Amino acid sequence: KETPVIVDFWAPWCEPCKQLTPVIEKIVKEKNGNVILAKMNIDESPEVAQQLKIQSIPAVMAFNDGQPVDGFQGAKTPSEIKDFVKKVISLGPNNNADEGLESALEMAEKMLEDGEFSDSLEVFLAIIDQDAKTMKAYAGVVKSYLGLGELNNAQEFILNLPVDIVDKKELTPVKAQVELALQAESYGDTSNLRQLVLDQPENHQARLELAVSLFSKGNAEEAIELLLEILKNDLQWNEGSARLQLIKLLDSMDANDSLALKGRRKLSSIIFA
Repeated sequence: KETPVIVDFWAPWCEPCKQLTPVIEKIVKEKNGNVILAKMNIDESPEVAQQLKIQSIPAVMAFNDGQPVDGFQGAKTPSEIKDFVKKVISLGPNNNADEGLESALEMAEKMLEDGEFSDSLEVFLAIIDQDAKTMKAYAGVVKSYLGLGELNNAQEFILNLPVDIVDKKELTPVKAQVELALQAESYGDTSNLRQLVLDQPENHQARLELAVSLFSKGNAEEAIELLLEILKNDLQWNEGSARLQLIKLLDSMDANDSLALKGRRKLSSIIFA
């Protein structure tokens, strides 16, 4: 109830268990009591393994507040086990400054980068529960929802942000990402838009819609170039729609992203040419 517990299920005849257990013991020992390791011989307690539906070993399960929260079966690398232990600690009630929010945030961002969106969402939400002022965690929740394709949840999360943080500049990029995703959803199929642009090179609206659609699918470079192409041909087209769209797109990216920096330079050169 007070400290997360990791249970290592093993048996004397299990050779992989003999390799996994010492690694977990070493990593948990380094955490200075922020997580507890328990080892259970399934030959001696078969009813527990059956109750938890453990079908093969080695098997590891984590418990927080008396409830199972995560686990895995089979072999894992030391780095994967470290990430697992960090995640378990982040979900616990007694995180300290060293092993708590900072390490949990780092781990969640790595999960996000690796495409483990369900796991990153869980950790980001746990971080917010511990510290409601961590802007990166709010941004991470939105990115996780977008990664899962849960656009409505991302939008609802933004709409329900606390009043005192809703206008924080750290959240500007993810808010723009949600707006762009909603916009892209309304534009339809990317392949149809691409064909339309090929058939009608002067159709700036189709080119703009294709840019937004491509950006929502992760193709930022082509999206930027498509909007720049509109601006090169007609800077004031549709009351500056392409310029405004490009700015929104760039605002949704990391300020130090090389593509964003390059896009801003090209935009400036066109405007001030």
